[in-house]
Amino acid sequence: MKYRRLGGSGLEVSALGLGTNAFGKRADEAASIRIVHHALDSGINFIDTANIYAGTESERIIGLALEGRRESAVLTTKAGLPRGTGANERGSSRFHLQRELEMSLRRLKTDYVDLYQIHSFDPNTPLEETLRALDDMVSAGKVRYIGASNYAAWELMKALGISERLGWSRYVSIQTSYSLADRTPENELVPLCLDQGVGIIPYFPLAGGILSGKYASGAEAPAGSRAITDPGFRRFLEERYVALGERVGRLAAERGVSPSVLSLAWLMGKPAVSTVIVGATGTAQLEENLKSVEWEPDAGLLAALDELSDEFRYGKPFAVYRLS
Repeated sequence: MKYRRLGGSGLEVSALGLGTNAFGKRADEAASIRIVHHALDSGINFIDTANIYAGTESERIIGLALEGRRESAVLTTKAGLPRGTGANERGSSRFHLQRELEMSLRRLKTDYVDLYQIHSFDPNTPLEETLRALDDMVSAGKVRYIGASNYAAWELMKALGISERLGWSRYVSIQTSYSLADRTPENELVPLCLDQGVGIIPYFPLAGGILSGKYASGAEAPAGSRAITDPGFRRFLEERYVALGERVGRLAAERGVSPSVLSLAWLMGKPAVSTVIVGATGTAQLEENLKSVEWEPDAGLLAALDELSDEFRYGKPFAVYRLS
């Protein structure tokens, strides 16, 4: 396994991280625990979850999986997206974040998380309140590092400026949709992160499986695919994304690797990227994705991938999660 520093921090994370959105949904408890153990045994130390994944089941299962192995993991969770419909059940207020952190720690069976991330920018809470609450969590030893997710570049820069001015802990990372199907971060976010020493953690690195080659134009979604098990995902199956997946598949076949390995290896080579989180519903899928860490595409292939995905640098992102 290869390891990289998370942004400008001293924390070392595996180049490939484990996303756990499927735990408790498309992967049951037993399968999820096997995946976590296989990941750790393979050198993956970055395990990413959130308080809303599978209605908190993802965190609970990870807590079980890490019993006796907690120190082997760089464990990260998130809060901020809605947990209910009542008052104070969403956002980045001190009230909400402190309550959610305590519940996450109980489910994860740990007294600290290595990285605590704000799941989405909260336009209704002053950034000073959010950042001071996070700084207090760090001081209390319940959080080691803090990160953002789904922030626009200007929102992230404003947060960094406040933290620097007031001497508080600053965001060391940001999660954003980033893949061959979504290169919009390259316009503003990547230059900002390079300048400010913030690590990028791409989510949807395979565009929800579109870049793995499992979907074809004009064909039904395969049984067991995300488009079947999670009907809401069908909104992403636009023809231009599926066509991109087919083009990536042809390039991968020419090089004797899977489209997933090709797409992940391309992304790992991008500036400011610290770790690429990819989900799995079985150990075989994880084992295939692990090949991307050691496989290195040549300059000609990288140029070809940049060219065929250039149109996805502009327009709307593939995915973004925002509070209204």
